[in-house]
Amino acid sequence: MSKNKKIQVEGKEISIIIDDNQEYISLTDMLKAKDGDFFISDWLRNRNTVEYLGVWETVYNPDFNYGEFAIIKSQAGLNSYKLSVKDWVEKTNAMGLKATAGRYGGTYAHSDIAFEFGMWISPQFKIYLIKEFQRLKAEENDRLKLEWNIQRTLAKVNYQIHTDAIKENLIPSEITKQQAGFVYANEADLLNVALFGMTAKEWREQNSSKNGIIRDYATLEQLVVLSNMESINALLIRQGLTQNERLIQLNKTAITQMKSLLESKTMKKLK
Repeated sequence: MSKNKKIQVEGKEISIIIDDNQEYISLTDMLKAKDGDFFISDWLRNRNTVEYLGVWETVYNPDFNYGEFAIIKSQAGLNSYKLSVKDWVEKTNAMGLKATAGRYGGTYAHSDIAFEFGMWISPQFKIYLIKEFQRLKAEENDRLKLEWNIQRTLAKVNYQIHTDAIKENLIPSEITKQQAGFVYANEADLLNVALFGMTAKEWREQNSSKNGIIRDYATLEQLVVLSNMESINALLIRQGLTQNERLIQLNKTAITQMKSLLESKTMKKLK
């Protein structure tokens, strides 16, 4: 679990954590905008709140404990009824609310639920909360598109370096353009096999319903590795290594770099 985002809503700083690739908004921070004494447990006492939480968990949580939920629902709204977030999570195995301790301690809710909680602060607060959250997501999407375009541009540049190395070292003189094209395609498939484990033709046969080529469906990590491999292959070609030797080296490179990128916190932030 990590906290790496904040938004400002009516002058209040609201934290957002990431857990299992889901975003959770701090209800504890949101309470700072509420006039007068008010506690999350008060919100949980309300029958409408419990019903909403139950519906949300039913839709998104396959491990939700319906039996415990039914008991809680039958008691909601009674003067003697008390329920904490910790109790709710432990009894029903809920995933929409989280009570955390430590550095990022507090109560957090999935954005859907946090928006509903915002109504308890005030209708105006809820509207601005949604607006700021949407603004944050729009900025993240724009940044991701920029990073993606930069990576594709870099891949194109390295592709040119790659094809130049092929032209200078692997294509004999006095052959036709069609023959040269076979060499280029053969080298492109060398990279495909090293990274994706299959040739372009094999991918098309396995994905006949998809448009485009194998590289159009590559992940961001795969595009980064592909860009690096094109530069490395160009160097190996100039060093005079055979295609079999280069395939072994490139495959080892692809495995090593993919492992590193999949564990990279920087790459995860781009997603």
